[in-house]
Amino acid sequence: MKKLHLLCAALLTLAASAAPAQILIGQTAGMTGSVAASVNETIGGAQLVIDAANAQGGIHGEKIEVVRMDDAFDVKRAGENARVLIEEKKVLALFMSRGTPHSQAIVPWLDKNDVALIGPSTGAMVLHKPVLRHVFNVRSTYQREAEKAVQHLLTTGISRIAVVHVTDSFGLDALEGATAGFAKGQAKPAVTLPADRDKPDYKALIPAIKEANAQAVLWIGSGTAVVEGVKALRAAGSAAQVVTLSNNASSGFIKQLGDASKGVIVTQVFPNERSISYPMVKEALALAKAKGQAELSPAALEGFAAAKVLVEALRRAGPKPTRARLLAALDGLRAFDLGGLEVSYSPQDHSGIDFADLSIISDGRFKR
Repeated sequence: MKKLHLLCAALLTLAASAAPAQILIGQTAGMTGSVAASVNETIGGAQLVIDAANAQGGIHGEKIEVVRMDDAFDVKRAGENARVLIEEKKVLALFMSRGTPHSQAIVPWLDKNDVALIGPSTGAMVLHKPVLRHVFNVRSTYQREAEKAVQHLLTTGISRIAVVHVTDSFGLDALEGATAGFAKGQAKPAVTLPADRDKPDYKALIPAIKEANAQAVLWIGSGTAVVEGVKALRAAGSAAQVVTLSNNASSGFIKQLGDASKGVIVTQVFPNERSISYPMVKEALALAKAKGQAELSPAALEGFAAAKVLVEALRRAGPKPTRARLLAALDGLRAFDLGGLEVSYSPQDHSGIDFADLSIISDGRFKR
């Protein structure tokens, strides 16, 4: 019997040593709630890269495992999830948080534990300047998007532009970019309307937009709140051109809009998801098709790009990476080619990519 116990113990030890080591990466985001459609598309895009890396044996022989926690787009939950992931789950880094105040709630835990956050799915300037030691952005800023949107409308002869913005750090940040766009075009908004992030008062907002005789509305908000706003605007008989930002650049956003989606302009922070002239897009499409997915959304491409940065940083951090080695690898990332777009970081700059474009929804797709 004793020999049997010894044999069993030896076999268990052998099995444990043979099990592939894992690199634990943490993610908190609104996988349910108002932004779930786009969040889950970014996760799908990121997983294409992670699965491909794991299929090739992982990074230095270690498989990547993403430990995901749903914060339902709640700021307090995002902060608490970050604490659990960092201090209890002992993840190596955090990845693709969603939302500006949500990401801000995570930063204290990054700073306390010297942990990197890679590719937050927000373009808030507060995460770019001044440089945050532990935050590595992959996408452009909301300010640039909002400025470009306003300038586009003004150059097409539209002068009466209403601005609706959520009253959180994301909304105020994007509003700053819109204000810069108006200033450069020597114009002013027809009306500027604050809105609650979760429960906008459409009964007050829509009449104010109509009273201002707005030709266009720049709607700065997230997911369901913008969808319901556009539908309410159309139900009230307004044909104003609606423009929103890239946080709504998902297939789910189009589906939620339904018949109201036609003609809505959405700013973009990555190249056309169907443009195979970009090697990154070609690679992403090939991996997606291998999984039975015919198309990518802009949100999926954002996740793909962020995961490419994550995987490259892990490679450069070397075998058995530590939090400190991963941070050093990220700070040393220079002119890394994602496939037609370059990402560069230094201790003085964690902005990553500077790219902004416009798309319009037509026939249930984003077109440029």
